[in-house]
Amino acid sequence: MKILISGAGAAGLCAGIDLARAGHTVEIVERANHLRVNGSPIDVRGDALEIARGMGILDAVREHRITMTEQTVFVDRSGAAVAPLVGQEINESPEDIELPREDLMTILRQALPEEVDLRFAESIVALVDDGSRVAVTFASGREGGYDLVVGADGVHSAVRRMVFGPEEQFSEHLGVYAAIGEAPGQASSDTTRVTEILSLPGCFAGIARYRDKTLGILEFRSGPIDYDYHDLDAQKRILAEAFAGIEDWRVPELVKNAQEDPELYFDATALIHMPTWNRGRVVLIGDAAHCATPMAGRGTSLALLGAWTLTEELGRHGDDLAAAFTAYEQRQRPHAAAAQEFARGGADLVVPATWEAIEARNSRLRAAQPI
Repeated sequence: MKILISGAGAAGLCAGIDLARAGHTVEIVERANHLRVNGSPIDVRGDALEIARGMGILDAVREHRITMTEQTVFVDRSGAAVAPLVGQEINESPEDIELPREDLMTILRQALPEEVDLRFAESIVALVDDGSRVAVTFASGREGGYDLVVGADGVHSAVRRMVFGPEEQFSEHLGVYAAIGEAPGQASSDTTRVTEILSLPGCFAGIARYRDKTLGILEFRSGPIDYDYHDLDAQKRILAEAFAGIEDWRVPELVKNAQEDPELYFDATALIHMPTWNRGRVVLIGDAAHCATPMAGRGTSLALLGAWTLTEELGRHGDDLAAAFTAYEQRQRPHAAAAQEFARGGADLVVPATWEAIEARNSRLRAAQPI
């Protein structure tokens, strides 16, 4: 088939690799003019490790791992350690691999077959599915026809909006906003990620160091905020207002660094729930279909699993797209549901609402440490 993929994130690149290797003609369009590599390190967990092996990228993923040893600690308002975050709070198994986002994106880009047509600064503005083909109009004015369109364009998926309806129908806001930006600081060792987190009622500020990189992480509780998620100035203004007047630890420094980062990541923490991930000749994968939020730490693994599963089922069912999509959803939904359930407890772990809740969490974490 001739397949169009919207989005060149982890889900889109994985789908491009798998579908092209399965013999399909693949085109990927990405709204940005470059691969998006900003954000915190990501994890390859559980069943996704075997998928990475099948894709031939597991050795490269292992070579770039940064968490042979992880040190994550909650600190008080002066910066003194008050409680460690134990691995079993977030990890599935000792085999889980954490690596820099930019390294994984580079690995996937290099694994993309040469015949895949990857186009940056391009996006879909209209889709018409007549049952036999999907006619697509692009932002550039170009037009094309495809047998299948795969929406891999993230939590704010334009494909989902055009085909299934407004985002508000499918989004469950978890009451937290998160920002991640570059922050100056000393490097960690190659095999250790060191993270310090200050929790205050309803918000937290953190510093993550690995290799030669330091990230500032800021999160705060809030109901839905009405703003244009493409407007970086609006994002920075909201962030500054949320942390205004907080002078503890290194919070002012981290907020200032975020204001100065042109690649700042800022978004609501929201789950995506959909009764179906396909309609006609359009199908969704990754965050577009079932975002579990960064709190779950499983988005990349779900992307690998989803792209691989979709490709397998398309191969098994041939021209019967409906059967392929049904089988894909039946296999993928349990993984997505488990990740989303895990994410629901994330806010209480890292962004407790009160001083009492912060101390209760810290006491629980201290008690969980081996003697």
